[in-house]
Amino acid sequence: MLSAVVKPLLSPSPSLLRLPPISSSPLSLYFRVSQSLLQSPHHPRRSYSRHAFLSDHHLSCSMPNNNPLRVAVLLSGGVDSSVALRLLHAAGHSCTAFYLKIWFQEGFENFWNQCPWEDDLKYAKHVCEQVGVPLEVVHLTDEYWERVVSYIIEEYRCGRTPNPDVLCNTRIKFGAFMDAISDMEYDYIASGHYAKVFHPPADQTDSPSVLELSQDMVKDQTYFLSHLSQTQLKRLLFPLGCVKKEEVRKLATEFDLPNKDRKDSQGICFLGKIKFSDFVGRHIGEMEGIILEAETGDFLGNHRGFWFYTIGQRQGLRLPGGPWYVVEKDTKNNVVFVSRNYYSIDKRRRVFRVGSLRWLSGKPSGNFNQLRCKVRHGPGFYSCSFEMEGDVAVVHIDEDDQGLAAGQFAAFYEGTTCIGSGVILESWDDQCFPVCGKALELAAMEDKTKLGKPVKIKTMPVTTSAETELGEASAEAKLVNA
Repeated sequence: MLSAVVKPLLSPSPSLLRLPPISSSPLSLYFRVSQSLLQSPHHPRRSYSRHAFLSDHHLSCSMPNNNPLRVAVLLSGGVDSSVALRLLHAAGHSCTAFYLKIWFQEGFENFWNQCPWEDDLKYAKHVCEQVGVPLEVVHLTDEYWERVVSYIIEEYRCGRTPNPDVLCNTRIKFGAFMDAISDMEYDYIASGHYAKVFHPPADQTDSPSVLELSQDMVKDQTYFLSHLSQTQLKRLLFPLGCVKKEEVRKLATEFDLPNKDRKDSQGICFLGKIKFSDFVGRHIGEMEGIILEAETGDFLGNHRGFWFYTIGQRQGLRLPGGPWYVVEKDTKNNVVFVSRNYYSIDKRRRVFRVGSLRWLSGKPSGNFNQLRCKVRHGPGFYSCSFEMEGDVAVVHIDEDDQGLAAGQFAAFYEGTTCIGSGVILESWDDQCFPVCGKALELAAMEDKTKLGKPVKIKTMPVTTSAETELGEASAEAKLVNA
């Protein structure tokens, strides 16, 4: 049993269990499950009329078969999930909306004038009121801390860069939440993700469901869904998989949604307005370390802790004469190695290892030499191949990538089908970024005060190489999307 259950906002009903309120806010909710949901496994089909502006194209990802369904819809208060709800409602399904409260607020009250989730919940309520869909709230802050946030903190302590969005999907939205409503007999769980899922016919239940790229290649979110299990995938619907983002905005206007002009959310969901560096500093702390130039071993300055930096990072180093990039970290000695030659041809990399592999439909049986992969969210793919070394895949991509970061996910594709993913363990090959012997020796020194003062950094000659500029711009975009 989870520590937070559900209370209906729009159609009250007797509760099975009542716990103390989350806070004194009028929006705070008890953890309760409505009797009506548990006792009515099959809601009657809602009467509806097709809007003139909707076509079969808009509804094609909302109708896995021709029968009306009971669908639990994850509603965040944003435009995407709101349009997904309205498409499912227009398709004739009986929908119940669920808002997952996972804001992590403990110790950060002074960062907000009001709770960051209140506006989201208000919008979600108004969207549901427009069409009479019941709204339930599930409080999963504790589960989010235990299954996602604590993992993130530990990964940063180890010098890796985890992906909260992948973990949130596998462990919370389609993990803890899916477990919480397992007794309510919903046919599917739906969300506003940009992805397609194809389910087998009713008489072929042993066949796997398939995760496919969405219609919108820029917004496509299969990367964030790539670590789901087949059991999870079989229960999901993604109504927005068949429409592009600009169409979603138009539909929001046509539906006259209260949030039709609301901006898309950015950043990590549980942090709200908190800067990620502040969150890391609060939970891991700070420990001064040194910054060394990888090629020379020169002592350039100090940093607050290696966990604030990721490979390829350019911002936050505060070194003159740049741009400088983080190229390696010594987590044992709390040393960050940097370079101004990050994009040199002889230092680019295209081989890395992937562990914790999960295949959506079992281990691929085809040719491992004709796959594609993503190493971050975004429209870009690499052609790739890999060979297995025990439970680890050694992946070869066809182009250089400077932003490979241990802890991030690599998702694999056969054509337009996402077949699974794993966690990047490290990047390595004969062209890994070299750290000189002097730098390694200084990093291992116990008494760093013997280094004296940082060297005076000379300004690097200005380069006009179009290739270098293009490479930096491309890599910056990759790191932003990581």
